[in-house]
Amino acid sequence: MADQVQGSRVQEEALPASLEVPPPSPEEAAKTGEVTHLEERFFLVLSIFIGVLSGLAVVCFRICIEWTRILILGSGLEVTGIRLILAPALVGLVIAFLVLHVFPSVRGSGVNQTKAALYIYDGYIPFRTAVGKFLLSALAIGSGHSLGPEDPSLQIGAALASALGRRLRLSREKLRLVAPIGAAAGLAAAFNAPISAVLFVIEEVIGRWTAGILGSVVLSAVSSVVIARWFLGSEPMFRVPPVSFVHPTELLAYAVLGVFGGLASLVFAKAIEIFRPRLKDLGRSTQYFQPAIAGLIIGLIGFIGFPQVMGAGYEYIDQAIHNQFTWEVLGILAGLKILATTLSFVSGTPGGMFAPTLFIGAMLGAFVGGVEHILVPRVIGSTATYALVGMGVLFAGFLRAPLTSVFMVLEVSGNYSIILPVIVGNTIAYLISRSFQPVPIFDLLTRQDGLELPSMEEEREEHILHVEDVMRPYAAPVLEFDELQSEAAARVARSAEPVLLARNTEGFWAEIGLHDLSKSALTEAGEPVAKLVADKIVPTLHPDLTLESALRKFGALPLLPVVHRADPRRLLGVVSVELILKSYRDLSQSAE
Repeated sequence: MADQVQGSRVQEEALPASLEVPPPSPEEAAKTGEVTHLEERFFLVLSIFIGVLSGLAVVCFRICIEWTRILILGSGLEVTGIRLILAPALVGLVIAFLVLHVFPSVRGSGVNQTKAALYIYDGYIPFRTAVGKFLLSALAIGSGHSLGPEDPSLQIGAALASALGRRLRLSREKLRLVAPIGAAAGLAAAFNAPISAVLFVIEEVIGRWTAGILGSVVLSAVSSVVIARWFLGSEPMFRVPPVSFVHPTELLAYAVLGVFGGLASLVFAKAIEIFRPRLKDLGRSTQYFQPAIAGLIIGLIGFIGFPQVMGAGYEYIDQAIHNQFTWEVLGILAGLKILATTLSFVSGTPGGMFAPTLFIGAMLGAFVGGVEHILVPRVIGSTATYALVGMGVLFAGFLRAPLTSVFMVLEVSGNYSIILPVIVGNTIAYLISRSFQPVPIFDLLTRQDGLELPSMEEEREEHILHVEDVMRPYAAPVLEFDELQSEAAARVARSAEPVLLARNTEGFWAEIGLHDLSKSALTEAGEPVAKLVADKIVPTLHPDLTLESALRKFGALPLLPVVHRADPRRLLGVVSVELILKSYRDLSQSAE
């Protein structure tokens, strides 16, 4: 399909001049503008409807997970006995069969699949994917596999939005954007955190934003959260006790937490990087048993005394925040959760990594806070603060979404007094993870699946070239509009510049060829330069303008003047298309 689109573009560009469509009249342009505004308004209303639909789907998804858990593991607060071992293993067999024969596209978390829909499949996500993700993720999480509902909720929302967009016959451009809008709605309803959902989708899925995109994403996220809170209650995800930041020197303790979080993120990411492709290479026949074996091991972990690592684990995060575990147990739970989540995920079991990441972060944060409280009791604040910061630290280090990680902690806690510890810990964990794990986890999973999607982190870190990086000095006198053509021709007679620049008192610039000036000066020597360049006014550039923006101003012009922002008559240099292309070639060669 992408090849067909590319082919159609080539055909359009190759049309002969005689077949080119003439520019629209002012009346036609006005009508087109009205249609565009109506389409934008309709898209904003559609975003609200997508949010409502996704919110309802996520509510049903959460209820289905709870019912599945009660049905499979029982209604008791503590699950014990042989059921604890067999339930995730037997359900793993069912999941493997359904993935291999009925829902082959529901493996993984769902973030990469949504991103692929945006960049590869023109926003297309089969509705069957939403059904499969809903059923199999509910089975997996409800039976005790160490996965979370947030990532599947994201993909369910994206798939519903995609199906609705196709039903309404949206344009290809809008259809591409409707999937991320649904993704934001699904994630917001699952997280009960609209700001974090909006930031994550823009930061990691779309990678860019305009006023229209931001408005649609925000409306869908807010409306989905309203629906989720209407049915599930408005209480926050965790019961956060009063948190405190004791003393500025405590920032050193949070810096230590950032180091531990960065190292734990590396272990988590490396384990998935190593074992996921190896299990896939074992052959199709083994894939029938991989989720079952993973479930069996996770069940054994629960049977020996650590059932907390099973499922999403929200209630145990709440317990860690309220200091209901010893520091030794907290450390063990963090390590076992990394093991359990790695087993579930690399086996191909559908489910997300958001909740396990928060679980590991909360346990690790409370563990580090507990140890530090023993060593320096007068400096360390409450365990709840360390658990909350720990969640953000793992989110920043493992999922590599630094902005989302900060706002997520603030939304969950509702306390902005801990923003300094959050920023310090998250930044250190992010830098450690980025230094030793160059490829972010979602990009890593994409490349293991043989897809090449844009890496948002790599794009953020790209060196952006500006006009000042490529401009050259102008090797000729600058002409004035009120200057006589004979005088101007005499001043530039020995110039090496084939294109001359002229300016007026108001800072407007024009271009004229050296040959044209010499020829005109012979017949109209007493006329001003303004007469010769009246229809040759050119746009100007500024040193801080990006080359991408500068290229849009060239058209068929050979070069453009670079002027000072505070003094438009002051020429700083000139830029040509050849200079811009050469700079990109040099940058590409240096990167290789």
